[in-house]
Amino acid sequence: MSAGLPAAGSASERTGPWVLMAQENFDRPLRVDGEPWRLDPQGPRSPWHVDAFDDDGEAWTKISGPLFKKQLDTLNVFRKRVAFGRDGWLTAEVAAVDKDRDGRPDSRPGLSNASLPGGHKVARISEPSWDAGVLIRPTRPLPPRYRVEMTLRGIDFGGKRHGTWDYNGRHNGYTREPCKTRYPWTFQGALPGKTRCQYPDVTKENGFYYLTILDYANPAPHGNPGIHYRRKVIMDGYYSDDERWKNAGTCNPKTGKIYRTFDGTFNGVNALFVRGDMFREAANNNISNEYYIKTACGNVSMDKPYGPGGRFKQHLTSAELQPQLLPKASYRFAVERDSTGYTLEMSGPFLHTGQTTLRVHHDFVEDGRPIWHYNQTPGEYDGRFDRRLVHKGPAGTYITKHSWPKGSAYPDSFIIGDPHLNYYEGQAYVDDIRLYVPSNAR
Repeated sequence: MSAGLPAAGSASERTGPWVLMAQENFDRPLRVDGEPWRLDPQGPRSPWHVDAFDDDGEAWTKISGPLFKKQLDTLNVFRKRVAFGRDGWLTAEVAAVDKDRDGRPDSRPGLSNASLPGGHKVARISEPSWDAGVLIRPTRPLPPRYRVEMTLRGIDFGGKRHGTWDYNGRHNGYTREPCKTRYPWTFQGALPGKTRCQYPDVTKENGFYYLTILDYANPAPHGNPGIHYRRKVIMDGYYSDDERWKNAGTCNPKTGKIYRTFDGTFNGVNALFVRGDMFREAANNNISNEYYIKTACGNVSMDKPYGPGGRFKQHLTSAELQPQLLPKASYRFAVERDSTGYTLEMSGPFLHTGQTTLRVHHDFVEDGRPIWHYNQTPGEYDGRFDRRLVHKGPAGTYITKHSWPKGSAYPDSFIIGDPHLNYYEGQAYVDDIRLYVPSNAR
């Protein structure tokens, strides 16, 4: 059990083999939005430093040369880190870019209290501009065995509504101002000869992390590529009609049949086990793992075609939400880690099925296929999946000499929200975040 968590509750707070250890239902005032902004100093001494792939990471300089620093120097990043909940067991991480370096963030993302019809209290994650991010995470790493869950009461981070991408004056959840791009963070580093507005547009891609487990203790919003190297298991929404996803599939959990994602509503949930033995070299420059996906329609590895005749490629989405039913209805997302592996669970009124619960489990190592960085301690892993990774850019090469060495250890930490400083825009309403531990661990 992590230090500093509230004491266990009564027997009435048991859920099967689990005992409730901490809960946040947002009935007390949140003070996140009133806290002052702090300039991120960048570099290894920054409280938000992660590794070679964070905002000013060594990898980008190696593959981009002086151009990356020149581009990074055109902006500042301002942040907030605010503990909340009983005994401060949760932390809000809020960040926003200052593109004109006038000493203040260009937008006002935040986490605040909200009331639903009928007076029910929830938290509102607000991100009015794509060049910002908001996360909820545990203040301390998760225990060795746990169940963590959250309830979704509302979601407006893109996807179609009533058959169209255009609604409420927005396109795919984004306001219509020009120059919403990935600048300056791409998987290939800085792009020579490109201005900020000539970088790839992001408005075809919106999304939200419902509940995802990362492999380090203090997640916060960063440039998009880095998080792709730090995820263990994922439940997220990725709402995109980009041409490269034209052959992606979505599962109908009721029939067990797969249909084209482009024939759906673009409100899907992706439940992904991140592979520790395969990487997306061509698409993401070895800064992203490959994925293994288990659904009611079967299991697939995303590096291979799937479905009848191999007609589908890339993501297999597990189910589609029905946002129009919220907040009268709700969705619950949960991740469990036991002695064998991870379980991903989602419950709610999904398209095609109505109210149902979907659960999938993957062992830490299953059929020779490991979940990336699953080991919380060195003794859980013997180094067998360590490898050298090469990352190439327009000005050079960066080499990860050891991607998963013997003797390494990776804590579990969950995130809810948007971890990207250069993608995603919208708002969501979240509720009832809970942490359980096994009843026999008390």
